[in-house]
Amino acid sequence: MGKILPLLLALIGLGAGIGGGFVLRPKASDTVVLNPCGSAAPADAQSAASGLDPQVNSTHVFVKLPNQFVIPVVEAGRVSALVILSLSLEVVAGGSEKVYAVEPRLRDAFLRVLFNHANTGGFRGAFTEAGNMEVLRRALLEAATSNLGGAVKNVLIVDILRQDNA
Repeated sequence: MGKILPLLLALIGLGAGIGGGFVLRPKASDTVVLNPCGSAAPADAQSAASGLDPQVNSTHVFVKLPNQFVIPVVEAGRVSALVILSLSLEVVAGGSEKVYAVEPRLRDAFLRVLFNHANTGGFRGAFTEAGNMEVLRRALLEAATSNLGGAVKNVLIVDILRQDNA
């Protein structure tokens, strides 16, 4: 009996939480899209709400590379930090298949650039400074262009994290 009562209370609490979530969830008709810049056509309202330019969206697509890049920062012969990056590519419409077709070669080229950046001190100190990040973006774009040609328009650093070892 002593073990059944806590389990029973937990199940009752879980059921009440799920029931409350269903009862209190907003209805689809309660969602309002506001456009402070004036009225827009319904197709533009969704892209304006998401912050995307409809003209850019129709000619370019964004391809997120599925795995993160983990880069060690080596100081005095030991790993002093790890930098973790997520990258996306802006490519011409229809170019996503080309990205996935050469993904292993593209990841290798990106890793070479990222390791070189780490070895030259790019991830030390204020590594997110605008000038430092621009150098990295330019090098990544050159690597992407050498593998994809004119299909790639930009390399976007979506996430970046540095974890120092204690």
